[in-house]
Amino acid sequence: VFHFAGIGDIVPSIERPSDYMSANVQGTVHVLEAARAARVRKFVYAASSSCYGLAAVPTNESAPIEPEYPYALSKYQGEQAVLHWGRVYKTPVNSVRIFNAYGPRSKTSGAYGAVFGVFLAQKLVGKPYTVVGDGTQTRDFVFVTDLARAFLAAAETDRVQEIYNVGAGSPQSVNRLVELLGGQVVHLPKRPGEPECTWADIRKIRAEL
Repeated sequence: VFHFAGIGDIVPSIERPSDYMSANVQGTVHVLEAARAARVRKFVYAASSSCYGLAAVPTNESAPIEPEYPYALSKYQGEQAVLHWGRVYKTPVNSVRIFNAYGPRSKTSGAYGAVFGVFLAQKLVGKPYTVVGDGTQTRDFVFVTDLARAFLAAAETDRVQEIYNVGAGSPQSVNRLVELLGGQVVHLPKRPGEPECTWADIRKIRAEL
């Protein structure tokens, strides 16, 4: 079972925290119970690097957990449920903490999605890119096919109860993304609690998977 279901986006989670807790935590428990009943061979959870909050970089899997938003908290508590089912019920589980995924079919709806999807939507309709702050903040963008390979590896390994970061391990600035896409820019105020840099330490997943 690859568990990707849930509600994303940071800003709406501040406005509707109970919806996020219901879907991302209790929803995960429902999936875990179904997986336990079916005696699945492996359960791989799509966790979020947002659990680290304003972390030191590069960030490894043992970094302190400091979620800044209800979305981040809900994804982390979902991960905790997954690992708990692994310990108590012996469901074979692994968790993959995704950094900034992008690629074909990136979500292009909504104003608060991941930066790549927002920029893509704006490019498609000829609007300027909405850059938060000065655009010098960097993100660890990971391509969707690399992400898919990582999840498959986490499913096929004999290892269980593991947490893996998945990123490119090479942060790029938002301004660099604008430069590659080409177009005009509108600057928005910085949002509190957003890191200046996300940077996955991917030594563990490289070594073990």
